[in-house]
Amino acid sequence: MSHLTSTEIAGRIEDLYGAPLADLEAHAQDQPPGMLSALLGMHDDLANAERSIDFHRDHLARLIHPERQIGRHEVSHLLDGSRRLAEAVAVRDVQAKSVLAVLQSLDRVPASAPSPPTPSPPVPAPPLPAQSTAHSR
Repeated sequence: MSHLTSTEIAGRIEDLYGAPLADLEAHAQDQPPGMLSALLGMHDDLANAERSIDFHRDHLARLIHPERQIGRHEVSHLLDGSRRLAEAVAVRDVQAKSVLAVLQSLDRVPASAPSPPTPSPPVPAPPLPAQSTAHSR
């Protein structure tokens, strides 16, 4: 399953708002919380999760280096590192899925030719006068 990276998400945010991410971050600091600040926060959480994945993956790679002996002490570090890596991946997956769903709901709609005005419903005809059964003179 492929995931969008924080870099790809940043590009989508920039496309949506029409400005570089750094400018959007500066702008959001001066504004009350809103959709932009929420998207920027989600992007930041996604980037942090990606950094955590890299860190824990590298740490595990050092622990299982072919020239290194794995003893009792290292096993607990391997298990802990694996758990932390799995948690970072889960956070990344949730953040990526959430921010993508929000971005898809906010995509700009391409400008189209104005649609012709819809005709208003016809005005109902005035009611007919009630007919009397009495004969007129």
